[in-house]
Amino acid sequence: MRTRPILLVEDNEDDVSLTLRAFQQSHIANPVVIVGDGLAAIEYLDNCVRDPAAPTPPAVVLLDLKLPKIDGLDVLRHIRADPRQRRQPVVVLTSSKEEQDIMMSYDIGANSYIRKPVDFERFCEAMRQLGLYWLVLNEPPPTRPRMGDAPPA
Repeated sequence: MRTRPILLVEDNEDDVSLTLRAFQQSHIANPVVIVGDGLAAIEYLDNCVRDPAAPTPPAVVLLDLKLPKIDGLDVLRHIRADPRQRRQPVVVLTSSKEEQDIMMSYDIGANSYIRKPVDFERFCEAMRQLGLYWLVLNEPPPTRPRMGDAPPA
């Protein structure tokens, strides 16, 4: 079985670099797919469930809220509205401390809400724990066969 990727939806290049460094230091070996805006995230995820030749859906989506083109909450709404994607694990990973963002994220269906720590060591620890839980301990929902996939033997 192939290792499922992590989808990192983040428009800030510094945060992307920090996240990748934190994954490396935490020995998280899953490939990371990076998209820089909400529209690209939706297109990637839709392609995963629509195109049989596309990669399998990600093990987890790490979703920033403040994104260009389509904001993170609208990306989350799109995921939860699509029956093929509604079980997709989504972790909101943002610097927002706004109570309204936290409540809305959970109301829409976020699996978790993590505020990005400012200190790099704390950020690395948060990413290590995130990876341990979502990539090792968590039992993900089975991926459904996509149109054109052969049925299981």
